[in-house]
Amino acid sequence: MTPKARVRTAGRISESTIKRLSLYYRALSVLEQTGQGTVSSQDLAGREDLSPAQVRKDLSFFGTFGTRGLGYPVGELRAKLARILGIDRTWNVAVLGAGNIGTALVSYREFKNQGFLIKRIFDSDPRKVGARHGGLVVSDIARLESDLVSERIEIVVIAVPAEAAQPLADRCVRAGLKAILNFAPVNLVLPDDVCLRTENMSMELEYLSYTLVNCALPPQG
Repeated sequence: MTPKARVRTAGRISESTIKRLSLYYRALSVLEQTGQGTVSSQDLAGREDLSPAQVRKDLSFFGTFGTRGLGYPVGELRAKLARILGIDRTWNVAVLGAGNIGTALVSYREFKNQGFLIKRIFDSDPRKVGARHGGLVVSDIARLESDLVSERIEIVVIAVPAEAAQPLADRCVRAGLKAILNFAPVNLVLPDDVCLRTENMSMELEYLSYTLVNCALPPQG
């Protein structure tokens, strides 16, 4: 699948479908490691608590896969999903912020296995600049724009305090970045042609606490 085809397809595919493709990819990776040659939609669905019809529908957006009655070839389907998800290649990543989140991210080896190569980590604190984390030396964020260009960075992860996030995001956009993952507790305002994902761990924990509290309540009525 060409990059242009990916862009045209992405506009009509829901976020939930893309997330399920990631689940299928991970399940297929496990099956491939165990040596399983084929998998049915029912088996794949059961691993993710979905219906076989949902699996078939999700895959149908991207073409025809497998053979009726025989299932899907595990290795072939995994490779096709990797192309669809854009992880059949290497993406150059930079992390902004050498705090707890940023340093944890650069030390997580699985990113590299998935094709996400973290090439730079930046910070503005002179006490942190020059320190080493995950095999990377913390760079001075004053050099951000030039380093983003020279290292051909394609994805930026923002892991800084809320007040610093928007100015840094603006600098990334001016440097030509089109994909940003934001861990800062703030809603960033970016141009429409920049893909933004925001991870708010406090909100996720609040969702879990709400679920625990309300699941413990007796039924009403």
